[in-house]
Amino acid sequence: MTHLDTIDQAILAVHARLESAELSFGHGCDDAYDEAVWLVAVAIGIPVDRIDTESDARLDASEQAQIEELLQARINQRAPLAYLAGEAWLAGRRFLCDRRALVPRSPIGLILQQGLEPWLLDPDRVTRVLDLCTGGGSLAVIAAQTFSEAQVVACDLSAQALALAADNLTLFGLEDRIELRQGHLWDPLEGLQFDLILCNPPYVDAQSMAKLPTEWRHEPTLGLDGGLSLRALAQSAEIDVAEIDVAKVASADLKDDGLDLVRQVIAQAGAHLTADGLLVLEIGHQIEAFEAAFPGLMPIWLPVPAGDQMIALLERSALPS
Repeated sequence: MTHLDTIDQAILAVHARLESAELSFGHGCDDAYDEAVWLVAVAIGIPVDRIDTESDARLDASEQAQIEELLQARINQRAPLAYLAGEAWLAGRRFLCDRRALVPRSPIGLILQQGLEPWLLDPDRVTRVLDLCTGGGSLAVIAAQTFSEAQVVACDLSAQALALAADNLTLFGLEDRIELRQGHLWDPLEGLQFDLILCNPPYVDAQSMAKLPTEWRHEPTLGLDGGLSLRALAQSAEIDVAEIDVAKVASADLKDDGLDLVRQVIAQAGAHLTADGLLVLEIGHQIEAFEAAFPGLMPIWLPVPAGDQMIALLERSALPS
């Protein structure tokens, strides 16, 4: 790419190369052009939001070589750019990101930015928030910054994901406001109640797991596989099956519809919510399976750019008691 003199020329060239490589996108960028902008910015070490104002800036040989190196890694490894860059952006915030946890991309982050109006008219009354299945801690961070009076608990089964979450808490200076707990779903939360519970659980079904593009296979199976069966555990290098109560992990559901954990979340969420508490639950594109599994449940669907029935809001009164 030595013939490309400016940032703008580099972006156009990277865009063309990404498109011709037939990659999969969706880990922070939805298309090849947006990813080209991000890749060039990361490679030359400038903030993405400065790209437009510096599009005519000239690139030296070293910067061109750095762009080529990162582009080759993206194409050859077919890994999410977020992992190669060590960062991901969600709701306007930059998070540390690596293979210890899924790439932050939950639409719940965007919903939190809006303050959950009109269901939460007074954000200051939210004093305790739970981020269940926190992964790298992105939703916990956004919640802590959105609800300034709240203490946040972030819980995950994966010790490696929680180590990454701890790094992100340090990055944002939130170590004193966010408590990390390790364990399977509700196990480490006995006796605790919250005004708001956020949950982006694994919800990919077996059929979809088998068809995942290569980029998604770089992510932890434990964060994707909604069965959380012994299949998911067996494919996780960090979880010792002997340390897990299999009866609580592998459900009796034989449909393998990806909603094993969702069932466990909904079954016990009411016990962990205050009287006016809310559960915000991501189910992705699992609306048909969700409605079949919970025919009597009446969630409020919170529309996001990716779809109108991906994020369910449930009041405590609508949940099993």
